[in-house]
Amino acid sequence: MKEKSLQGKIALVTGSYRNLGLVTAETLASYGASIVLNDIDHPDLEEIGKQALERINGMGVQAIAIPADMSKSDQVRAMCHSAIQHFGKVDILVNNAGPFNMDPYLSLREEIYDLVMDVNLKAIYLTSQEIIPIMKSHGWGRIVNMSAGSAYVRDHSVYGLAKYGVQFITEELALEAGPEVTVNAIAPGQIYESLPDINKLDPTFGERYTAKSPLRTLVTRKEVAALIASICTPAYDKVTGSIFKIDAGAEIWRF
Repeated sequence: MKEKSLQGKIALVTGSYRNLGLVTAETLASYGASIVLNDIDHPDLEEIGKQALERINGMGVQAIAIPADMSKSDQVRAMCHSAIQHFGKVDILVNNAGPFNMDPYLSLREEIYDLVMDVNLKAIYLTSQEIIPIMKSHGWGRIVNMSAGSAYVRDHSVYGLAKYGVQFITEELALEAGPEVTVNAIAPGQIYESLPDINKLDPTFGERYTAKSPLRTLVTRKEVAALIASICTPAYDKVTGSIFKIDAGAEIWRF
């Protein structure tokens, strides 16, 4: 990627006050994109959001934060409208927000099922309805949806189902959004910085996952964010409807 190759672009990254979303927003900003941060409106996140906003504004680009609950249709649409009203457009949309849950279906609570499906999957349909027409009217756009390695296994319950659905909707949106807009998805494997959270559910998961990898390693947030940013550059002008696995080979199917 060339330095500042995203100069003049506006990027909206959902779920971006922290973790991979924040690293993605910072990476896009480092290449010149102005940023719309988003996360839920919660007192515990207010200070984190302010700090994220200060860091990105300090990188020499414009940045704003728009709180919204991505499980609520009216809030998702309002967030998109606010971003467009503020900047006049959105060029890059990263659908990153996505709560994790792997409770077995037979004990899974319906409200958790709805939350995981709504934020991980339905929100992509909602943001696309609002933003793709704006992108097409400006003649250019990039959408990157967040799938996961969980889409390739069958014991991650509703989360795996949602992330499998992300791949399906990515391919269909690619057909609808062209030729001005590309739509692709990223499917990260286990991310190194997220191991402490996974260890609470399965203390041996990281070790087992690393052992499955031909490279004997886990990916990092910076590595995933770098791939997302790369897809937004001219080098990927002819790539759409693709699912990019970044998992050090751990999800290669084997018998």
